[in-house]
Amino acid sequence: MRNIRRMGAVLMALALVLSMNLTAFAAVEDTGFADVDADDWYAEAVEYVRDHGIMNGTTATTFNPDGTTSRGQIAAILYRASGSPEVSGGTAFTDVADTAYYADAVRWASAHGVVTGYGDGTFRPNNPITRQQLAAILWRYAGSPAPEGGADYADEDTISAYASTAVDWARDTGIISGRDGNRFDPNGRAARAQAAVILHRYDTWEPPIPEIPDPEPAPEEGSVLVAYFSATGNTERVANAIAAATGGDLFELTPVEPYTDADLNWTDEDSRVVYEYENPDERDTELVAYTPDNWADYDVVFVGYPIWWYDAAWPVEGFVTENDFTGKTVIPFCTSSSSGIGESGERLAGLAGTGDWLEGERFRSSASDDDVQAWADSLDL
Repeated sequence: MRNIRRMGAVLMALALVLSMNLTAFAAVEDTGFADVDADDWYAEAVEYVRDHGIMNGTTATTFNPDGTTSRGQIAAILYRASGSPEVSGGTAFTDVADTAYYADAVRWASAHGVVTGYGDGTFRPNNPITRQQLAAILWRYAGSPAPEGGADYADEDTISAYASTAVDWARDTGIISGRDGNRFDPNGRAARAQAAVILHRYDTWEPPIPEIPDPEPAPEEGSVLVAYFSATGNTERVANAIAAATGGDLFELTPVEPYTDADLNWTDEDSRVVYEYENPDERDTELVAYTPDNWADYDVVFVGYPIWWYDAAWPVEGFVTENDFTGKTVIPFCTSSSSGIGESGERLAGLAGTGDWLEGERFRSSASDDDVQAWADSLDL
């Protein structure tokens, strides 16, 4: 199809269709379906989706315009509208067979967060799509934007929690209008005729070109440093996420004598970390390098470490004591499976003796890049 990849047009098409205030299409001479008259408001759309292979009739001679559109069909339609990209692996739902016509579509839509299933692990592809489900799907496809807010619908309390924000967004943008009596009718169904009109208008409508603002200037390179010691890789992963969020440079604090898995076994009373913990004089861990190039150019320094015995892992201490943090903002961060950051940041600040040290943050081993990004953004550096 000539324009089938223009997914953004679906949203405007829905605003035109689901309000039910529909202007009739130009009449066609013969729809090819016994149940679709040439002067029906959806006749041209039905003919178009049939000719372009988007939707078929329910039989060779009928389209069933008043029939409902299933969840599997909606997934398949959006998948085709996105160009039917290649997918791999099995389906994520127990009731979606790999041989089903919508299997690739559901796999693609689920992987991209466009559709979700039910708590029992099913997708229920043959269930009719409801208005609130359709709002949620389109809202997720649009990137889950925040609605502006407004007056509630009269049946607001019947809208499911998962779709509440999506319905507000659909109302604010005019993508899905309410019913008579200021109702949204969240469990109302979308008929096949409506689906045909959506796709016809989507494929032939030319969306306006949005005004794109000038990008904000990138931060000066070298202004942020992310220095870290990582024993098992968890702190390294968080450090990489901080560097990506801030545009900072990475500087790994590497011991001259690296810690092996056996060294890190804190349950073994003869391991290296247990020995060093019990003998503080042995914690002076020599590093391969203590100071990165262009140290004077960094205005902000993140210092990362795992928590050992409720405190900062001691290999980071050499970096803190060997460098002058005067004029720099210093932000500690740590990783641990259970312990908090405690007073580790304050202790490192005391060892440094210079720099403007801010309150630090502790991340669980399972923290996502999005969690780290949100924290870095909240610092407003």
